[in-house]
Amino acid sequence: MLSSNKLEESVFQFLAGTFHQDIESPEDALEELLTEESKEFLESAIVFLTDFIGSEYSDIEKNEYIQSCADGVYFPSLDLEPLQWLYQVIEQIKEAVKKNINR
Repeated sequence: MLSSNKLEESVFQFLAGTFHQDIESPEDALEELLTEESKEFLESAIVFLTDFIGSEYSDIEKNEYIQSCADGVYFPSLDLEPLQWLYQVIEQIKEAVKKNINR
């Protein structure tokens, strides 16, 4: 199991690296991630993102952290809390891995 600091760092790198201010849209950024990253990376992302969702932080803290990392995502327009959105991202990654869309 990852330590809290390592977990936070992994989540930050994933969100900030994928969903930064310069993206066209969160959907495009996710599609790019799913097609360009290795299956191993995506499987690893599923684990650390799921660990983050299940961590001891409050939902408020998780929402604030996700929002601060994924600054290219405007959550009010999605009509989702950041935590709900992240759960959907994980599900989409799982589907991509299952379908073996990536290399």
